[in-house]
Amino acid sequence: MNVLVTGALQLNSGEREQLEAAGHKVFVHGDERAPVDCPERYEAVVCNGLFLYNSIERFTSLRLIQLTSAGLDRVPLDDIRARGIALHNAAGVYSVPMAEFAVCGILQLYKQSRFFAANQAQHKWEKHRGLLELSGKRVCILGCGDVGREIAKRLKAFGCHITGVNRTVRVLLDFDELLPLDKLPDAAAACDILVCCIALTPETRGIVSKEIFGRLHDGAVFVNVARSALADEAALTKWLQSGGHAVLDVFAEEPLPESSPLWDMENVLLTPHNSFVGEENRARLWERIKERFALAEGNNQNILARR
Repeated sequence: MNVLVTGALQLNSGEREQLEAAGHKVFVHGDERAPVDCPERYEAVVCNGLFLYNSIERFTSLRLIQLTSAGLDRVPLDDIRARGIALHNAAGVYSVPMAEFAVCGILQLYKQSRFFAANQAQHKWEKHRGLLELSGKRVCILGCGDVGREIAKRLKAFGCHITGVNRTVRVLLDFDELLPLDKLPDAAAACDILVCCIALTPETRGIVSKEIFGRLHDGAVFVNVARSALADEAALTKWLQSGGHAVLDVFAEEPLPESSPLWDMENVLLTPHNSFVGEENRARLWERIKERFALAEGNNQNILARR
């Protein structure tokens, strides 16, 4: 196949040789925002946000898309479905670092790491008597895919009670119970920690609504390592101003504007969309890509077929 690889992957010479040895002709397009020359020649594309800047209609020979991201919100799903193009994401590639990041953020809030870091900087010896335990806490994980399952695995080891809320309900290891999406209000009311890691789709946009924030009890923690559009931002801000706590890695506008009130909230741990970073990501992604292109001629693992 003629394969277009964008700068989202940063293909090295050894990887290119592997693709070519498998019979593929490889073309590199560094900047996804730049127009693609002769898009009709490409049968497969490895990219992230290429189709935000280049119309998929011009890729008339396209048969396969491999994303470098786990989310599907940066590709035209309706067009891809209509044309029968096989679509694969990077599911599982970033789930370990994201899960570790989510747990780390919760622990930083529970163990008051900001307080101790400030005291260390001032050479100040002062105890804090308000530290919390994770053991016994009730956690609601919204989205039980790869990231959600990795988070559940880690929080279960701390002795948490894990409730999963998902589009499909099935038995999963490390979850004490699984509920459908319409039970999210009840799950939110019962939890101490609400972790948002579900995929952004038309169905899930704004799913963590004003009602959901209203159900969370005083002192609850909201964690979002998925997409900011999953939560009602105005309701989130108001909830935080009234005493809620949050670990936020994604925002409606990135970089987060200097004028955002989130910067100065002591009850918020915010990071610059960094939770996915891990030293093993690249190796996991490349293994996934090799698998996809080895199967490309008879590929029957299209992610859209499972939705």
